[in-house]
Amino acid sequence: MLKKLGSEFYKRKDVAKIAKELLGKILVTNWDGVVTSGRIVECEAYEGVIDKASHASGGRRTRRNEIMYGEGGYAYVYLCYGIHHLFNVVTNFHEVPHAILIRALDPIEGVREMLLRTSKKKLDDTLTRGPGNVSKALGIFTRHSGLSLSNDQIFIADDGGTFSKKQIAASPRIGVDYAGEDALLPYRFYVKGNPYVSGKPR
Repeated sequence: MLKKLGSEFYKRKDVAKIAKELLGKILVTNWDGVVTSGRIVECEAYEGVIDKASHASGGRRTRRNEIMYGEGGYAYVYLCYGIHHLFNVVTNFHEVPHAILIRALDPIEGVREMLLRTSKKKLDDTLTRGPGNVSKALGIFTRHSGLSLSNDQIFIADDGGTFSKKQIAASPRIGVDYAGEDALLPYRFYVKGNPYVSGKPR
């Protein structure tokens, strides 16, 4: 049985710990009664103002990333390369802009709808591999940025499923070479051997 994560899960200070604990949780969307979901198998932590890889690095504040400065437990969705809508979970407390990018899901419910959304003819491990595909498959767009993860349209839930410590690995994040030494931080967490996990960092 799915139990929606409460706000206390997100309102904590250690973004890396929260990211690691998101592995195994279920991301669910319900748009007009169409439900799709998948188990989180890869994500990346971004540590706000002090993290050169973060949109809030150095205290940067824009209309786009303003939601990051709110309280934990909200969706932050931004457009990457003008194409991909990337879904992030805002964590920590008011004015501390931490966020976690969801990079991959193992599909559970609504696969047929996911295939339609992604224009795929059959299920394979590319369906929800990579953050752009996650959002496309689950119908998440930038217009959903700012939605509370406590509502019934988009939320993260616990079904009791967990991964052992041996199954979880950490590595540097992908595609953040511009962040200098912060690019080396082991803030990407993933499930070893899961076919939906996206490309390996160099």
